[in-house]
Amino acid sequence: MNVQAIIKDIESEYLKTDLPTIHVGDTVRVGVRIREGGKERVQPYEGTVIAMRNGGINETITVRRVFQGVGVERVFLLHSPRVADIKVVRRGKVRRAKLYYLRNRVGKATRIRQRFDRPV
Repeated sequence: MNVQAIIKDIESEYLKTDLPTIHVGDTVRVGVRIREGGKERVQPYEGTVIAMRNGGINETITVRRVFQGVGVERVFLLHSPRVADIKVVRRGKVRRAKLYYLRNRVGKATRIRQRFDRPV
């Protein structure tokens, strides 16, 4: 076996299979595991997916939301053990692969039209 096949075989053990289909423009709620002291809890983070990067176990999504007037973006590794769950709240209709232009917009200009042809 070549090296790529060995790496792919090892990575396949850690891939999550229960992930929903996520597209750029969707509004998602990501449950992030946080450890405080000796306790562990799940903190939800809700926002719009502005970028996706595929790559097997290194697959990531960038989620943006505005919190107290400040734009906050977080990058999540989809197959990370820190990501407890991902739920698609709303489907968005966009015509770009990356929505970086939303960084320059404020207020109602950041709205994305809803898409009804894909189930939530």
